[in-house]
Amino acid sequence: MAWEKRKGVGRYYTRSERVGGRVVRRYIGTGPLAELIAREDEARQREREAQRAAWSAEREAWDAIERRALDDSRKLDGVIRAHVVAEGFHQHKRGEWRRRRGQ
Repeated sequence: MAWEKRKGVGRYYTRSERVGGRVVRRYIGTGPLAELIAREDEARQREREAQRAAWSAEREAWDAIERRALDDSRKLDGVIRAHVVAEGFHQHKRGEWRRRRGQ
C-alpha cells in the first residue's frame, strides 16, 4: 500500500496483492476517495500489528511459564533421584529403578 508518483505527474494510491504466488500492484486511484481508502488500509495495518504484538507478548509469557516449569521439573528430578539412591536403588540399563542386591 503506497502512494506513487510517476513522471512527476500527481500521485496515486496502489495496493500490493498476492495473486497466484506473485505480487501484483492494483491501482486504487487519486483524490479524496483514494485518501479515504489509504487511511482505512493504514488502520487495518495498525490493527494487524497490534494483534501481532499482543500474540507475541502472550507467547513470551507462556514461554516464561514453560521455562520455569522445566527448571522446576529438573530440580524435582534431582531430589527424587537422590532420595531413591539413598533408599538403595540404582537405575538399570533401560531406565528402570531396581533395588540393589543384598539390601
